[in-house]
Amino acid sequence: MEIKPQAVVIPKETDHLPKGKYGPVYPKSPACYGFTIIARVKPGRAAAIREYGDKISAALKEDPDFLAPLKLHYLRWVLFDDDTRFMYQGIFDTDFDQYTEDAVALFIKGGINTAFEDLEGFPDDWKTNPEAFVRFVREHQCPSFMEYGEYPYVTADEIKKALRIKAAFSEILDRVQALNIKDALSKMPDQMQALKINDALSEMLDQMQ
Repeated sequence: MEIKPQAVVIPKETDHLPKGKYGPVYPKSPACYGFTIIARVKPGRAAAIREYGDKISAALKEDPDFLAPLKLHYLRWVLFDDDTRFMYQGIFDTDFDQYTEDAVALFIKGGINTAFEDLEGFPDDWKTNPEAFVRFVREHQCPSFMEYGEYPYVTADEIKKALRIKAAFSEILDRVQALNIKDALSKMPDQMQALKINDALSEMLDQMQ
């Protein structure tokens, strides 16, 4: 399998795009799906937005899979213009509308509010009105006009799977190399060494499925 970097130009016009539940559905690009949201911060609420970053970090330490339903690759939050504006950048594997709906469900289930509450114009009833949440996101989205992928269209799950296979294969190589060490051979029968290598091979095959 040859992986070739790709770039795509995204037209400004959206009339040609299929219509989804909340508006035009942007196609998947070599960088997968994503959006950039820019909105004004409510006066005096920049510190609260920064604190929310601490809450997300703490939640992930307690449960590393906390954000897994969102199928994310990356998130980047930026406060700029003297902390008066906020930029939210996300790259993920679901489409635009699905991501926002999943985010609402995740925050409600986890009992965590969203940093968007500190942005001007964000709906107060977002927990019971996910459509209003999505409308806010769409209204403040700044679509990109070019996107590039070094490993195009690859999902986060595929990347993690490849890394697990690489780790399992490295373990096999380590155990094979250990067979050539006289001390290891003298301390462990050949049959036991073979069993350990077989276990590692089985684990790698499981990761490939």
